[in-house]
Amino acid sequence: MGGTGSTARADAGGTVTEDGWAEAYGDGSRVSYATITAPAYPVTLNPQVQFHLDRFTGAYREAVTRWVHRSSRYLTMIREVLRARGLPEDLAFTAMIESGFKPDAVSRVGAKGMWQFMAGTARRYGLRVDRWVDERLDPEKSTIAAAAYLSDLYNQFGSWALAQAAYNAGEVKVMRAIQKTGSRDFWTLAQSRHLRRETKEFVPQIHAATVIGRDPDRYGFDFDDLDPVAFDTLTVPPSTDLRRLATSAGLAPREIRALNPTLVRGVTPPGRPWTLRLPEGEHERVAAALAPHRTPVVAGSKHIEVSYAASTGDVHVVRPRDTVSTIAKRYGVSVGDVMRWNRLDSTDRIRPGDRLRVAGARPTADR
Repeated sequence: MGGTGSTARADAGGTVTEDGWAEAYGDGSRVSYATITAPAYPVTLNPQVQFHLDRFTGAYREAVTRWVHRSSRYLTMIREVLRARGLPEDLAFTAMIESGFKPDAVSRVGAKGMWQFMAGTARRYGLRVDRWVDERLDPEKSTIAAAAYLSDLYNQFGSWALAQAAYNAGEVKVMRAIQKTGSRDFWTLAQSRHLRRETKEFVPQIHAATVIGRDPDRYGFDFDDLDPVAFDTLTVPPSTDLRRLATSAGLAPREIRALNPTLVRGVTPPGRPWTLRLPEGEHERVAAALAPHRTPVVAGSKHIEVSYAASTGDVHVVRPRDTVSTIAKRYGVSVGDVMRWNRLDSTDRIRPGDRLRVAGARPTADR
């Protein structure tokens, strides 16, 4: 997270709502890592941890029950990712305190996803974050990034408590606290004024959640182990609008949006094909919806297949030296229309190969 607030603590007051797509998420490519032994994660049961344990099993029980219920879709995957990288499985409970295992959580400062990454840190750990795609919202990809980040923090600070404190506050703030106190013990730092209250509470909350996770029956919680929901995949053209595609295939748009949460605009990125997740059993139906919209044309000696939209003027493939203004003029529409249809703003740049919707208008003249 690198210096952002924890969404789960706000949720603890009872404001957590079920995420819109968690029940639909699944990954058919899951690999078993059962033979890998994960290292131990040391838990301290001191007054600070006991305070949060009492809260989680008392006043905040309803919120924690929601977190536990939501974890059933993701906990196995998270543990496998951690174990495969030689990390303690109990680091999974970091996500419980960060977001309540909510994959589309957004903090007040813009951290997103189950692991509450800020955009810069997300990109540093290999996640795509741009105006088309935000992989912080992909539970598995963000878990892989979080595992790498936590591993780096552990290597830097030498303890999981300090690593998690740095995950919350940022490496610089924790290092400064160490320098000012002369101690590399989190619990000593937590007694000083050199860490924020949020960070001081973050680590003991994780320890309290881990205590519950290790012995849920004792505390009256039930961590189910649900299989991820299966899905099909289909490669679709660039700039495919999910709502239009779903409607053409006779599906509810929310079904496809739920399985593809990283597509923040509901449109696949321009420039290259994209692999969509589809509800299981709907591959042929969606493929059939795409098929009528493909028209073969011959260019020189090559047989090229282009979309029906592109061949009839619904889509313009950007050429070198094209601008939004010249495209609008070519199709007899306004610049504002082109920007609105393609969800562009004044800072967006178009590039050769991008596919822009021109709403079925016909070109007024060939260039």
